[in-house]
Amino acid sequence: MRVLFIGGTGIISTACTRLAAERGIDLTLVVRGQHTTQIPAVKTVQVDIHNERAAAEALNSLRFDVVVDWIAFTTQDIERDLNLFRGRTRQFIFISSASVYQKPQTHYLMTESTPTANPHWQYSRDKIACEERLMQAYREEAFPVTIVRPSLTYGETLIPLVMNSWQKSYTVVDRMIREAKVIVPGDGTSLWTITHNTDFAKGLLGLFGNEQAIGHAFHITSDEVMTWDQYYRIVAEAVGVKAKIVHIASEFLASCVPEMEGSLLGDKAVSVVFDNSRIKRFVPGFCATVPFREGIRKSLAWFDADPARKQIDAEVNQRLDKLIRCYEDGMNAAIGHFR
Repeated sequence: MRVLFIGGTGIISTACTRLAAERGIDLTLVVRGQHTTQIPAVKTVQVDIHNERAAAEALNSLRFDVVVDWIAFTTQDIERDLNLFRGRTRQFIFISSASVYQKPQTHYLMTESTPTANPHWQYSRDKIACEERLMQAYREEAFPVTIVRPSLTYGETLIPLVMNSWQKSYTVVDRMIREAKVIVPGDGTSLWTITHNTDFAKGLLGLFGNEQAIGHAFHITSDEVMTWDQYYRIVAEAVGVKAKIVHIASEFLASCVPEMEGSLLGDKAVSVVFDNSRIKRFVPGFCATVPFREGIRKSLAWFDADPARKQIDAEVNQRLDKLIRCYEDGMNAAIGHFR
């Protein structure tokens, strides 16, 4: 099977690249050159995919059984992909996002038929527009699209806690070790699902070449559901400390730091439970097998293997300290009024 990844060196896509190589898939990555793969069996084409003319020349007359675009975020990206791959692939997989689902949702259980609408996050609205354009192409010209919606997915290089630095994710672990307070949005009881990238990879690759998956959307997540408090406590336990959690309302956090609205009110502050019956029906035997308690220890071991990896985001630290201070000052003032 000949497969093309547009991207393929990110946290989620790297696990898929590795699994594809292990399975003997003829895989090519389109990369701009900033990131490269260390997997010998994987080929690369170095070109900026956003330069449509250069991409067309680089790909020349190549045809693929499957094309996966990991880095399409706008309808302009989709129009480029349609131009590049019409008649050149038997299946085009668009990596969307589970954040496209209705916010706030009217039912706690998310299925692929849950309406898509997110007033809080432009990123999600752009993904929705991409999905709609691709489904239009499917209906009008039989473009062979399959839509895949990951939720929060992590690997060895990421500590996936909600109030953290995504670029320097050891920051929250460092706070725990220093016995500094950490923030959990809401009251800590909202439900969430975090998926290991190796589990996601099994579901995605199971869709490769599946003609029955054309025209369908799938989310691929773990079936393990826990509260944010549980996730924080598991990380703290793994490094031998007890997390000093401060619960702060998501609306308060988003009001103080408006750029957090999308990630919080449009995604992680909302209780979500995913129904994975569709991916299991199309990929028999699919099952997420890495519990968070095990996966996060692998992540921590990766950071421990090289102290240089334990980078701390000073700006995020200052922001968290300021949010906690403002919240506690306000709470103490309110208590004073009532006493």
